[in-house]
Amino acid sequence: MGDAHRDRNPGDGERPLREVTSSAFEIDATTVTIADFTRFVDDTGYRTTAEQEGSSAVFHLLLEAPARDVLGRFAQVPWWLGVAGADWRHPGGRNSSTRGLEDHPVTQVSWHDAAAYCAWAGRALPTEAQWEYAARGGLEGARYPWGDDLLASDGSWRCNIWQGDFPDANTRDDGWLGTAPVRTYEPNGFGLWQCVGNVWEWCADWFHPGAYRGGAVTDPPGPARGEMRVTRGGSFLCHDSYCNRYRCAARTGNTPDSSSSNTGFRTVRRA
Repeated sequence: MGDAHRDRNPGDGERPLREVTSSAFEIDATTVTIADFTRFVDDTGYRTTAEQEGSSAVFHLLLEAPARDVLGRFAQVPWWLGVAGADWRHPGGRNSSTRGLEDHPVTQVSWHDAAAYCAWAGRALPTEAQWEYAARGGLEGARYPWGDDLLASDGSWRCNIWQGDFPDANTRDDGWLGTAPVRTYEPNGFGLWQCVGNVWEWCADWFHPGAYRGGAVTDPPGPARGEMRVTRGGSFLCHDSYCNRYRCAARTGNTPDSSSSNTGFRTVRRA
């Protein structure tokens, strides 16, 4: 585990490199889709964190809501808006819809929402170690699930990230401004789709930048406590000028009650 190329972001804790042993597990080939999450909600009546709180975070170019619904901008990242009425069914605000997007990843889900889905499905969120092993697809130390080069030999894109000038002009060279269907591009060597780019993926672990400097190396569960949960894989908003975390080794965290336009999850179970 960890950053073998020294591409890391200071403070994220992608080093030191360490060997980890994992028991066998099964992991979803894709992130949980809007169709998957709809079945869960229809069966349980579950209300997400955003629905209970009445608002969520929307990337400014994806806003579909009247101006009165914009509650404000986040000070350090002003391209994020707090939007009343934004939730998993209305990811851009009250005027948006998921109709026709059933094969896209569900977004606007908090860590708590992802854990509730897992409990219903009889599964779990992956540990950070499980996620990284699976994302690598059998390639040891590679930057990406397919190797070290971002683009294919013909110059085409292999993942859904930002092209252009972040955060205001996206050329959409990869075909997408927001999320792409979960089976876009090519799967990795283990048959997993879009482990980097598209949406951040919640993991089970608490986040700490010193997590690799000790602790268990067999089925590591991560820190015993914390304020943020790990997210992995980057999203459609990642760009070298701002966030180069669309790599197998990249890691960051977010508070477990947070939800946004670019965060989803996939699930695991022990084999």
